[in-house]
Amino acid sequence: MNRCLHQLRLFFIALQFFTRIPIPRWVGFESAWLQHAVRYFPSVGWVVAAVTAAVYALSALLWPQAVAVLLSTSAGIYLTGAFHEDGFADVCDGFGGGLTQQRVLEIMQDSRVGAYGAIGIALLLAFKCVLLSSLPGASVVIALLLGHTLSRLLATTLIWQLQYAKVEGKAKPLAQQMSSAEFLIAALTVALPTAIVLGLGWIAWQGLLAGAICATLATAFLARKFVQRIGGYTGDCLGAVQQVAEVAFYLGLLAVMA
Repeated sequence: MNRCLHQLRLFFIALQFFTRIPIPRWVGFESAWLQHAVRYFPSVGWVVAAVTAAVYALSALLWPQAVAVLLSTSAGIYLTGAFHEDGFADVCDGFGGGLTQQRVLEIMQDSRVGAYGAIGIALLLAFKCVLLSSLPGASVVIALLLGHTLSRLLATTLIWQLQYAKVEGKAKPLAQQMSSAEFLIAALTVALPTAIVLGLGWIAWQGLLAGAICATLATAFLARKFVQRIGGYTGDCLGAVQQVAEVAFYLGLLAVMA
């Protein structure tokens, strides 16, 4: 019972860290819990996906699909406080404007958004909305559910496999060594519900495979760049991977379903 309660506490810690959602007071907080809460990063994706999917489904009853997608995307940004989008913009600025490792990290720490970040986030959101609007209406909910969770699992692989590139940072408490057992828990929180979705026939396996391949390749490309340029990853890098992998998943899915 105590073990189950502790796992639930870790989930709530992850939910608090990655979203604006308030958590029960009984959860409490210890800094050491953040390191182990990362195993539930993909599970937070299910929560965010459920909200965005619900907003889309309700909005689609009243307005065209494009409007419903915009409202759904806005709901997701509000729910997470643009946490991952901000990380993506910082990575665009840092890697676009920095020539050395130190300079890249300095630019990424700057709270101001530069030209690379502004252009990057505009294109990212445009891609996300256009791709979702181009899917068959009935498939958007499933795309959101799987895209949000798989992209967060892929972001978690950076914590599992790479070194943290900064001495200090917001993601430093999460960046301690992640064990293979913890990563397995994260993977199972995605794999088991996805298997149910496939078993119910809510999505074709070809579409899921294409989306997963595109998202994985995008993650591998970014991870290689991160290692080459800054020797590892930062919290901003996690946000960038989540955003790019999500868009790449939609791109692969649409290639099969269009």
